[in-house]
Amino acid sequence: MMKTLYQRLFNLIRTRLSRAQLIVLLAVLTGLVSGMLAALMKGLVHMIHSGILEYQQHSFYYLLYPMAGLLLSAFLIHRFFGGYIERGIAMVLRSIARKGSFIPLSHTWVHVLTSSVTVGLGGSAGLEAPIVATGAAAGSNLGRISDLTYAERSLLIACGAAAGIAAVFNAPVAGVIFAVEILLTDMLVSYFIPLIISAVTGVLCSRILFGEELLFNFRLKQAFDYHNVPFYLLLGLLAGFVSLYYARIYKKTEHRISGWQTGYGWRVLTGGILLAGLYFVLPPLFGEGYDRITLVANGLFTSFSDNTNLLSRLGEPAGILLFVALIILFKPVAAAITIGSGGNGGNFAPSLFTGAYLGFFFARLINSTPWFKIPEGNFSLVGMAGLLSGVMYCPLTGIFLIAEVTNGYELFIPLMIVSAVSFFIVKSYEPYSMDLKKLAEDGQMFTHQKEKNILTSIRLADIMHDTFETISIDKKLRDLVDVIRRSEKNIYAVLDQKGKFAGIIELNDVKQRLFDSRQFDVVPVRSLMKKPPATLEEDESMHSVMEKFDLTRSWFLPVLDKQKNFRGFISKTKIFYKYRELLSASHDIYE
Repeated sequence: MMKTLYQRLFNLIRTRLSRAQLIVLLAVLTGLVSGMLAALMKGLVHMIHSGILEYQQHSFYYLLYPMAGLLLSAFLIHRFFGGYIERGIAMVLRSIARKGSFIPLSHTWVHVLTSSVTVGLGGSAGLEAPIVATGAAAGSNLGRISDLTYAERSLLIACGAAAGIAAVFNAPVAGVIFAVEILLTDMLVSYFIPLIISAVTGVLCSRILFGEELLFNFRLKQAFDYHNVPFYLLLGLLAGFVSLYYARIYKKTEHRISGWQTGYGWRVLTGGILLAGLYFVLPPLFGEGYDRITLVANGLFTSFSDNTNLLSRLGEPAGILLFVALIILFKPVAAAITIGSGGNGGNFAPSLFTGAYLGFFFARLINSTPWFKIPEGNFSLVGMAGLLSGVMYCPLTGIFLIAEVTNGYELFIPLMIVSAVSFFIVKSYEPYSMDLKKLAEDGQMFTHQKEKNILTSIRLADIMHDTFETISIDKKLRDLVDVIRRSEKNIYAVLDQKGKFAGIIELNDVKQRLFDSRQFDVVPVRSLMKKPPATLEEDESMHSVMEKFDLTRSWFLPVLDKQKNFRGFISKTKIFYKYRELLSASHDIYE
């Protein structure tokens, strides 16, 4: 009912607006929905977390709350989604690359519920990735019911993500940069207007609903000093290698926990116990950690709560340095346990958290010597950008995010230095971020090369010829003549006695025999068949398909399923036609 009413209203508006005006209107709607959903998620987490803090001060019962959050999240996923949901940025990119920018409507609410209970009850993960997924789903579904093209739906997905990031951090520029840097690899200048409008709408939603209460911002206490440039270079190097450590230990831990062949209840129980142990030893790992980041970045981190009383015996500064070092080392482990054992969240906030403590650790270590004095708050803020750049592979987002949340661009130079050095180091060792590595290996990820983007968006099933005639390997030439007579094709698949693919016959190879009727009942099909130069699988990436066409110099290749059943043929001509169709569909919204 609502969909029908919307479409009637939209069709009425469509006739009165230009295409560009229509996209801008939809960008406003997307920003409004995404901003409200982002504010709802932050509000729910803040409300739940505030209730927990009351118990945290009086007993250790709060250590059991993360287990409850994991259990609720895992129950919702198993009850309504068959035990699995696609999460975060990788899901959004896969939808753009392989599913025509269609994201199921359920993603507009499932992340709100599961991530809110996970993070609100103390899971050591962030809300940003679920917010991006939620905003992207809102944009995708608005584009779908508005009958937009693939490119326009992709733009609305980016608008939703930009609005979500902007709403969380009160940083519209960072939201736009994030969408461009991560999602819209095939970027047109005209896309900036809808992105900016959507991001601003998202920020306004957040500020109207919550004011400055839940927004993430700081005030610089010390200006940038160019004498500290060597230290920022060293911090950039350290951030790069810590980012590599973060990504690898996270993936290893998360893969091991999620791969346990047990019921989700046991996985949740184990994950909850592990988190409780970590939180007891290292309390700052509890939850998102933005309150702890604020203490560090504002220079208010002067003491630490050591429940074991082991580190406190070391005194200053050794005790606090070791405490902070352990936090840096175990934050990715805590995040991996949270996600792997059934929770929902992302690595955006954990990477910022780790970066803040890394910057503090580095500055405090330097300041413990009698020769130097550097601002710990500034290095904490810049460290956040360094880890975000290295973990999420978004250096520009890191630079502009910290610049905006500090209400100025005083740290712009050190932010650029640390983010660039960190990103350069991680790219030297790992070409793709941890969230995108699997997509890249499967050929399902967009790049900044337009031709590869177009190939990635082509699905084998959409261009496969499945009306080709087949013939049994036991037949004679006469049967093949009958097949040729009723077919308009010039290539045929041969099947064995079990119906499995055995080979192909090309018309040019048997043309001379067709004029000698004496051979019709003598020559078996088996003798006319040949092996194809290559075969394709149903789920094979288009990049691999094109490589096989180039290597074999063929115009037709057979497609088989995993059981070696013949599914059809792929023609190089059809690929070229589809390529040109998609190329022409990518146009400026003002044209």
